[in-house]
Amino acid sequence: MTHLTTHVLDAATGEPARGMGVVLAAASGQSIVAEAPGAIIAHGKTDADGRASLGPEVLNPGDYTLTFLTREYFTDRDTASFYPFITVTFSVEGEAQGGTRHYHVPLLLSPFAYSTYRGS
Repeated sequence: MTHLTTHVLDAATGEPARGMGVVLAAASGQSIVAEAPGAIIAHGKTDADGRASLGPEVLNPGDYTLTFLTREYFTDRDTASFYPFITVTFSVEGEAQGGTRHYHVPLLLSPFAYSTYRGS
């Protein structure tokens, strides 16, 4: 299992957001061992259930971004939207604070709004 997963639900349709591009990167301005700031670590697309697993088995402590490519998703569905992409910035803590545990970043999406939280 990868250290990071996501699940995207399209709230406008009530369906999983299938085929949405997602990019995991080191956050700009933050030095992360073995990763240059802003460097792409992993990328992929959500599956039929709106889920994606990204990255290595363990992420080093530091700040990361998870970018959801919403423009392409909504364009493919001929739906007008406000956000061309959504970037969620989050921190992975050191092992003493649970840095080796799994990170899950869900996204509840509509063409003109979104919400996210730290999942389990």
